Amino acid sequence: MLELVWSKSVNVKSSGYEPVIASSIATGQHLAHKLQPALIVIDRILGPESGLSLCSHLRSGGNRAPVLLLIGRDTVDDRVACLEAGADDYFLKPYRTEEFMQLVRLYLQPDNTSSEQLRFGDLVLDLASRRALRNGRAIDLTMKEFELLKYLMEHPRDVLTREQILENVWGYDFLGESNVIEVYIRYLRLKIEDEGEKRLIQTVRGVGYVMREA
Repeated sequence: MLELVWSKSVNVKSSGYEPVIASSIATGQHLAHKLQPALIVIDRILGPESGLSLCSHLRSGGNRAPVLLLIGRDTVDDRVACLEAGADDYFLKPYRTEEFMQLVRLYLQPDNTSSEQLRFGDLVLDLASRRALRNGRAIDLTMKEFELLKYLMEHPRDVLTREQILENVWGYDFLGESNVIEVYIRYLRLKIEDEGEKRLIQTVRGVGYVMREA
């Protein structure tokens, strides 16, 4: 049985999952640390507190389980706030259980059949384990960190615009300004450029990013 931490009870037992309920940030943090769930679903409105705060606390504490945030409004600001808090995805309320469970299964049952690897310089991305390797050092990635790095490594030396990255990694049509890409690029750089390693993700000012050696 796979365990999930939820902020609200929904009918997932019929799909073979065992929900664990958390009604506050403190309880959510405790259960996430104790149970190490395969997926965490957080309502943006978590009692008197914000589900965004719980998501941020989990990420700052090193928890890398996929996080889905439930939101009541589908505005650009809401989307950006979810992603900047460290969520992998969001889902709009109210929702149909069938559609929501499709998203849950997507995150809980990734395609691990491929043995393919992407390589750029001394950086290797293993598509089966969804881990990066650099100089023999294994690097754990969240789902969105993995998807972002995969997209960059699939287009080496191609300058990718912010719009291309948002469309292909997040799949959303963002309007206006958002620094969600910058946030995730910073996450990746902290992980893959540890101990003074050469920078591989280059910023092209005013355009986007490119995977190339300086």
